[in-house]
Amino acid sequence: MHSQINKLYKVLFIFALALTSLNGHAESSKEFGDYMVHYNAFRSDTISPEVAKQYNLARANNRILINIAVLKKVMNTTGKPTAARVTGHASNLTGQLKKLEFREIKEGSAIYYLAETKISDGEFLKFDLKILPEGEKHAARIRFDKRFFTY
Repeated sequence: MHSQINKLYKVLFIFALALTSLNGHAESSKEFGDYMVHYNAFRSDTISPEVAKQYNLARANNRILINIAVLKKVMNTTGKPTAARVTGHASNLTGQLKKLEFREIKEGSAIYYLAETKISDGEFLKFDLKILPEGEKHAARIRFDKRFFTY
């Protein structure tokens, strides 16, 4: 049990490091019943080459990653990573839709979902996501927006 908690903290630490960059993106979260959904979107060139290679991700200033993690609330813990079905899309100000194909990543006891898409410099995207935790009947709906720069 102790080694699983250490692995989870290690994964979360590595994940947090991957998310820090000069363009300062932030992670957000939303409570949904017995779950906490963490979500963010950031340029893929902010992840390390090693992480990109390990998960077959393209690193580029004109590509972004959308990251989702679902944790079931458990008293006196940070939560239990939970499998989910994640679907959604992003749309820009001209109405173009970008369908997001999420894939599940398991690392130790951590579970998260990643999708990739291309962006243009200054592009403003509105994200509309549905997250259905395994065994549940109702999905959480997450909506957020963000402007991306490719400089």
